[in-house]
Amino acid sequence: MLIVESHVDVNTVVDGKDSPMRIFVFTPTVPQYPNARFPGVVLFSEIYQVTGPVARFARQIAGHGYVVAAPSSYHEFTGPEPLAYDVPGTDKGNEWKVAKTLDSYDQDVIKTVDYLLTHPNCNGRIGSTGMCLGGHLALRAGLDTRISAIVSYFATDVHSRTLGPHPANNSPTPPPSSPHTLDNLSRISAEVAMLFGLKDTHVPDAGRDLIRLKLREAGVVNSFHEFAWAQHAFIRDELSKGRYDPVITKVCFEILLELFGRVLKTEVGERDAQPQKVEHVC
Repeated sequence: MLIVESHVDVNTVVDGKDSPMRIFVFTPTVPQYPNARFPGVVLFSEIYQVTGPVARFARQIAGHGYVVAAPSSYHEFTGPEPLAYDVPGTDKGNEWKVAKTLDSYDQDVIKTVDYLLTHPNCNGRIGSTGMCLGGHLALRAGLDTRISAIVSYFATDVHSRTLGPHPANNSPTPPPSSPHTLDNLSRISAEVAMLFGLKDTHVPDAGRDLIRLKLREAGVVNSFHEFAWAQHAFIRDELSKGRYDPVITKVCFEILLELFGRVLKTEVGERDAQPQKVEHVC
């Protein structure tokens, strides 16, 4: 499937401050069918904004029949250009990810979904995905009930409550009326697939175990995948510091296609809220 690439600038307002946000758009096309319609996917980037690897990931998704919208997360601090995969770029990305408020991250979701719902080739069904910071944002995007399928790659700062300048960062217990993603999972109605490497030093064993436990306690329909030899950033095919694993990346993409294809492309109607009865048979 061919792809048309474009961008749109939308205005966000948080705490009375206006900030233009660029959304990079990747639209599949079918020759001679200009009105073809596809599900939408919000793609959140790692701390470096929309880099080459993120754009290639977007094209891969779009090529399977999804309108992909990738917002520039740091629009309050800088332009839409990506940060470099070097020490200064890493330091800036890590600084901004905790300086940006959760309200602002949530506003980005609202504005990006709003845009997709106006896109002439989007059929109104929306999923989210992303890696690293973007993996967290893809999961948090589920707080917007218009998101119905989520594929999160090695989501950082979920288990530690360390995204945004809020109380209880790194606390084992939530603060009162906690805004943190970990403490609001019960608000997610989307089906979720979480993807992690067992060698990920950013999300250690205890952190992954906590996320899995909280998803189950919240009643979120989810699948949880852990790959024995994968490290952090295992899908990044550029400057991954030796961590890129193309075979595991392919397996994970098949997981994404299965979930998005089943939930976003198939007409199944509303989900029955009654617990499924599973027979215990051999």
